[in-house]
Amino acid sequence: MMQLPKTLLPLSLFLGLTPFAQARELLPLHEVITDEMLCVGHHWTPDEANLKMKEFASSWQDKNSWERRAEAIREGILKGLYWDHMPKIKGDFRPVIHSRRVMDGYVVENIAIRSFPGFYITGNLYTPANPKEKNPAILCPHGHARNKRLTADVQKRCAVFARMGAVTFAYDMVGYAESTQVTHRMPIAALLQTWNSTRVLEYLISRPDVDPQRIGMTGGSGGGTQTFILTAIDKRITVSAPVVQVSAHFFGGCVCESGMPIHKTGRLQTNNVEFAAMAAPRPLLLVSNGADWTRNTPRIEYPYVRNVYALYDAEHKAEHVHLPHEGHDYGYSKRVAVYPFFAHHLGLPYKSIPYKDGFDESFVTVLPPEDLHVFDRDHPRPSDTLLGDRAVMENLGFRHD
Repeated sequence: MMQLPKTLLPLSLFLGLTPFAQARELLPLHEVITDEMLCVGHHWTPDEANLKMKEFASSWQDKNSWERRAEAIREGILKGLYWDHMPKIKGDFRPVIHSRRVMDGYVVENIAIRSFPGFYITGNLYTPANPKEKNPAILCPHGHARNKRLTADVQKRCAVFARMGAVTFAYDMVGYAESTQVTHRMPIAALLQTWNSTRVLEYLISRPDVDPQRIGMTGGSGGGTQTFILTAIDKRITVSAPVVQVSAHFFGGCVCESGMPIHKTGRLQTNNVEFAAMAAPRPLLLVSNGADWTRNTPRIEYPYVRNVYALYDAEHKAEHVHLPHEGHDYGYSKRVAVYPFFAHHLGLPYKSIPYKDGFDESFVTVLPPEDLHVFDRDHPRPSDTLLGDRAVMENLGFRHD
């Protein structure tokens, strides 16, 4: 294993040496990512973050000054992700869809779409059993668990959305479940995840049964990070609900969240709270809890977001649910906070979900993981599939000049 420069050692110890050794080899020499360019994990203490949020607030006074800052932040995200390395591709999704199952008010199918030549997004498509001509759509990324897309909580969330009338796409985090073309801790994981979300969005919008004016997105933990990043850079997301992740002091503990320089440029410092606030004036729901880095959301993060929404006279479109006695998950109480929020803002009939002292998810049939796999003996991966971190990175131009 090659020796890294000293500027990279603290970060490499936190994230693991291999991904950043690869980055040193494969990124153009003038674009090497160093520790000073990144804000990793618990980058600030809560005390420091409190002061930083006051500093950020002093940098704008009205809607115009906020929008100038927001545009600078957006440019910083795209530059930090090396967005210009991605191919200029429109459509050409080449969807693989099979194993249609009609459930109680919803339908489940296995799906893969082409992200870019040689790389595929794997997931499941949940649709209403009795769809309208045009239906809302919801993107459902997930957090850090090896087979999270296949778990009961993701299946329940997506099935409820579909029974309410939304075309819902649950898709794998890079390197997890069936997304095995690369490892999760590859140097450009943040870029690939954001690009994959963009392609899922564009696929949904391309469907004749989807209303492009009603697009929601929600995920927990690392899925929350994917939610607020895509919402910040793409206004086609019209409603969003990042769950247990928006924090003033915690920037994400994985290379897929804070391993690329999206939070800091030579002239601007920001954090995930401002990423979330960039949803304004579109409807936004923050869900937080008492046992992780979101415990201060009622006092620090949400007031800042609400002040941004006030610039648009849209305070009623920013909501917050805090569960002080709960921990870091997207469990039942978090899901039932999101259901009526999305129903209201996406025009979905929440009364289509059984209700008795709370929303009843018992109509959902939780399928075994193998039933949700896209690629199998009968549905092999496409012949052009790229395999390995290096192959994918080189295909996108991440190498020495």
